[in-house]
Amino acid sequence: MKHIKIVGALLFVLALAGCGSMDVKDFKGTEPRFRIEEFFAGKTKAWGIFEDRFGNLRREFTVDIDGSFDGDEFVLVEDFVYSDGETEQRIWRLRIVDDHRYEGTAPGVTGKATGAAYGKAFHWTYNFDLKLKDRTLNVHFDDWMYLQPDGVVVNKATVTKFGLTLGVATIFFQKVAQEQQE
Repeated sequence: MKHIKIVGALLFVLALAGCGSMDVKDFKGTEPRFRIEEFFAGKTKAWGIFEDRFGNLRREFTVDIDGSFDGDEFVLVEDFVYSDGETEQRIWRLRIVDDHRYEGTAPGVTGKATGAAYGKAFHWTYNFDLKLKDRTLNVHFDDWMYLQPDGVVVNKATVTKFGLTLGVATIFFQKVAQEQQE
C-alpha cells in the first residue's frame, strides 16, 4: 500500500510539472520583436539573482556580454562576476536555423541548446553541467526572455533536475550605450 501511495504521489507531481507550460508561438505578433542577434550585438550588461526552490536568495551576479558574428555563428561572450567574488566566462555559439529557431553550444552544455523567438519572447532550453563546490550536477535550464518596450530584456530561467525545480534565476539585460562601448 505504501508503494502505491508513493507511485501515486510521483504521478501527481509529474502531471503538475506538465501543466501550464507556455508556447512561444503564443507571442507571435507582439511588439517589440525580439531577435537575439540584434539585441545582443555589441555590448550588453546584465544583473541577476538566483533563488533556490524555497525562494531563498542564494547568489547575485552581474554579466558583461559581448555579441558578434563569426561567419554564420553569432557568438556571445558572457563574463560573470558573482557577489562572492567568483568569476566565470561562458561563450555561446549560436546558429540561426530559420526565422524563428536557434541552436547553440557552450562549454558545459550537454548536447545542443534549442530555442525559438516569436514577437517579444524567446524560449531557450538546454542541459548544463553545473559546477557545485566539489561536484558537477547535470541540470535542465528553461529560459524565457521578454523584450520590453524600453529596450530591457527580462529573463526567467528555471533550473530543474528530474523534473523538480532546484531554483530560478531572474536576469535583466540592458544594452550598453554606444558611447560607452568605444
